[in-house]
Amino acid sequence: MGAKVLERFPAGAPRGSWPAEEYAARCRAEGRNATVIMDLKSDAFLVVVPADED
Repeated sequence: MGAKVLERFPAGAPRGSWPAEEYAARCRAEGRNATVIMDLKSDAFLVVVPADED
């Protein structure tokens, strides 16, 4: 099973700021199965959903 990236956020957000988690929470409130993962190669947080959830 794959995943579709909805949004990406740089890992260097200001202290106390969690934009990827906030975005994922909004997606979950809309009924999407959003998860935040860390992409170490690009040093970014990715908000993803299962590929079959389009």
